[in-house]
Amino acid sequence: MPITSPKAAFAARLLCAMLRKSASLKGATGLARLVNQQAGAKPVSPQTVHKWLSGRTIPEQARLEQLAHLLEVDLHWLHHGPSPTTGAAPPPATPRDLSALTAPMIELLWNIAALAPHDQDLVERLVSRLSGLAEPQ
Repeated sequence: MPITSPKAAFAARLLCAMLRKSASLKGATGLARLVNQQAGAKPVSPQTVHKWLSGRTIPEQARLEQLAHLLEVDLHWLHHGPSPTTGAAPPPATPRDLSALTAPMIELLWNIAALAPHDQDLVERLVSRLSGLAEPQ
């Protein structure tokens, strides 16, 4: 099922940016800690971050700018998704090129993130094996 809600799409991009930033940056508490570690930052609660990650709210502009900076992603991409194309072909995707992620890819990441840690590990090992990144055992 494609993601149609702007809030749900934002939540998926936020989760994707978190996973890209650090595999250990998991859940609302982890992101709240990261935001709150920034000097002079207005504190954010894990409950508020949970609302962002569950697709119930989108943060205000200043917080979006802070998140984009902390997670090292493009502000427009984080808030709205990929920029509209100007007719030019998009650049080839690289593992860190988040602008190349489609809604189904983001939804798949969201579903994987919802798995138990053991199951996430199984998916990671399977994908690594199928993509040739891991040696067969």
